[in-house]
Amino acid sequence: MTYVVNRNINFTNVCYVGCRFCAFAQRRTDADAYSLSLDEVADRAQEAWELGATEVCMQGGIDPELPATAYFDLASAVKQRVPEMHVHAFSPMEIVNGTARTGLSIEDFLIKAREAGLGSLPGTAAEILDDEVRWVLTKGKLPTRTWVEIVSTAHRVGLPTTSTMMYGHVDHPRHWVGHLKVLARMQDAAFEAGAASFTEFVPLPFVHTSAPIYLAGVARPGPTLRDNLAVHAMARIMLHGRIHNIQTSWVKLGVDGTRAMLQSGANDVGGTLMEETISRMAGSEHGSAKTVEELIEIGAGIGRPVRERTTTYALR
Repeated sequence: MTYVVNRNINFTNVCYVGCRFCAFAQRRTDADAYSLSLDEVADRAQEAWELGATEVCMQGGIDPELPATAYFDLASAVKQRVPEMHVHAFSPMEIVNGTARTGLSIEDFLIKAREAGLGSLPGTAAEILDDEVRWVLTKGKLPTRTWVEIVSTAHRVGLPTTSTMMYGHVDHPRHWVGHLKVLARMQDAAFEAGAASFTEFVPLPFVHTSAPIYLAGVARPGPTLRDNLAVHAMARIMLHGRIHNIQTSWVKLGVDGTRAMLQSGANDVGGTLMEETISRMAGSEHGSAKTVEELIEIGAGIGRPVRERTTTYALR
């Protein structure tokens, strides 16, 4: 079992996309809306580094009023303050926002972000890579082909990415299989081209409690234990030889659930996070931070050896 010492920095919760599963987004005039300054982001990165972190994971809302250079500035602010910190940041939806704000192509935007200090992309905003499901969840905010294009372009310009799948809402097992097949084809293409590639696959159980789509009676209340076991095991089998690391989410599943997934195909528990907002706002009750000792105990409780890793899975 592996883990990374990292910190989540959700730099703004101002978002106007309107995903129906999200309880994190706020309008600019809402009482709980916030946006961190570049100095505040850098301060959090420095604090994380001093606590032993090797990675900051930065994602935020899709704010149409962000400065055109915002994403470059965020990456640069971290690297200027903490040059050795790995910047794992910006979902494909944020890349769409960035290209719209700058007028750059996807490739040119990603190259410029890489030059500013971006080290890898989180493959979030994937939800289910099936447009019928995506329309129900997100009103078509990011078609499957666009997600695939952005992530494939990132690989081509030398930026590794993670991959994710959010399940347990309006989806069915056939959608899980289709999603994993898309990822497998993308990884094959990356290998064939000698490009960067997926470092991991992260199944994300839908947290229903405060999600608008659940409160409207459209979605079911998250996956069952059987669903969770099936998704993690199926990912291990279908992605064998392609994506070597299957990460399970302690934020969404808790300690007992995480241990069950580690016995069903997962080999990684993600990071210490230090702060976590998105799942907590959706109603997760499993906390927003774990110490290294707590992560080690998750593995020790089921007799699994535990090693710290970097973002790209080099053992430390």
